[in-house]
Amino acid sequence: MNGLNTILIVLGLFLAGGVYSFQKQQMPKSVVVLLAIGSAMCLAAGVLRIQGIWE
Repeated sequence: MNGLNTILIVLGLFLAGGVYSFQKQQMPKSVVVLLAIGSAMCLAAGVLRIQGIWE
């Protein structure tokens, strides 16, 4: 596991926390959806890089 994997996973978890926080604050649904998509993409990229599927 190298630095980029770690950064992607930490960023994905940070964005996931933002999704939860924004949802509780009744932020516009489009912002929440954008954060959720970004979080999922970061987490997926980090996991794929750990597995060696995507370099």
